[in-house]
Amino acid sequence: MEDHSVCSTEVPAGNKAGFRETSLSGHESYVPRFYRMNCIINFLCFSSEVLEAIENVIQDVLKSLAQKRAPVLTLANRSDWRNIEFKDSVGLQMIPCCTTKQIRIDCPRSAPKFALMLKILSMIYKMVQSNTYATKRDIYYSDTLLFGSQSVVDNIINDISCMLKIPRRSLHILSTTKGFVAGNLSYTEEDGTKVNCTCSATAVTVPSNVQGIKNLISHAKFMLIVEKDATFQRLLDDDFCNKLSPCIMITGRGVPDLNTRLLVRKLWDTFQIPIFTLMDADPHGVEIMCIYKYGSVSMSFEAHHLTVPSIKWLGLLPSDLERLNIRKDVLIPFTKQDQKKLASIQKRPYIACQPMWKKELEIMAASKLKAEIQVLTSLSSDYLSRVYLPNKLQFGGWL
Repeated sequence: MEDHSVCSTEVPAGNKAGFRETSLSGHESYVPRFYRMNCIINFLCFSSEVLEAIENVIQDVLKSLAQKRAPVLTLANRSDWRNIEFKDSVGLQMIPCCTTKQIRIDCPRSAPKFALMLKILSMIYKMVQSNTYATKRDIYYSDTLLFGSQSVVDNIINDISCMLKIPRRSLHILSTTKGFVAGNLSYTEEDGTKVNCTCSATAVTVPSNVQGIKNLISHAKFMLIVEKDATFQRLLDDDFCNKLSPCIMITGRGVPDLNTRLLVRKLWDTFQIPIFTLMDADPHGVEIMCIYKYGSVSMSFEAHHLTVPSIKWLGLLPSDLERLNIRKDVLIPFTKQDQKKLASIQKRPYIACQPMWKKELEIMAASKLKAEIQVLTSLSSDYLSRVYLPNKLQFGGWL
């Protein structure tokens, strides 16, 4: 899928007529005056593509009705592993010729979804035309009785994005952000607001329109993705971002939302610095790490915009528990759900190309024990920021 989030215009050699702009390296460069105009033109052109894609869907519906045939919407089976292929450089992505399902207006089971899809397509069309935006929550609360639940809206929006082959953010639908970012990073939001993510006791909410941020500046040496908010806040309190070396910290506060994943990818594209993950040593933590690194099945149609396959597993490794002599009484026994989740992860295609990961998962499966990052406080209250992370980062203790 083509990425329309960046407007790029080549400057002809010798053409210095324009305005000054400071690059990431700190050097001033000249950008022609027609740059902004081209960006506007590109935006309008892509908006017309979105409108045309929706119009084609509606025309097909009207054509079917004119021919006295029941209209049908054809959707890819986004949750079917048979439609997914793994590429080490991309992650999990949807295959071109995937299995599909039909949403028919003449079928009692699918007719309600057919109607809701047309309703949301209509809302998207109006937003693109007027250049306005709405969150998924806005759409749900516009008619809660009609939609029934937020999950219904979320699923339909993803189906529409996949059906039209257009990124969700280009449909003028924003996600409600729950992630936080802190550390050596500053940027300008689309409305001109300047944001400085200096590391302190508080963090900055991940922007709701990651596509629109610009002028990103950072001197960070690495990025650390933290699974849980509590651990993230503790590292902030310990001033971790500045103690070892400048870094950027991000948390999705559990399973990451779309904006947090988009921001991680954007920071990687911009700065090309190492990215490490700090997760609980349990199947759920591994699952979250895999979403950042390789993507998810349901969003595989947008893999190129969301995954960062170069991400490294820094901790908490199952092998760390024995290496650090963590007491058994502070570890948590596996549940049946944990065993089922771990078995599922071990069968996934990306594990085959990660022999060290495979070994760690085998250690976890054999012990049938899991640990939260907070288990390190059994060694000392500040062991995580004072000893564990500095040693890992200095001596290459990642996979």
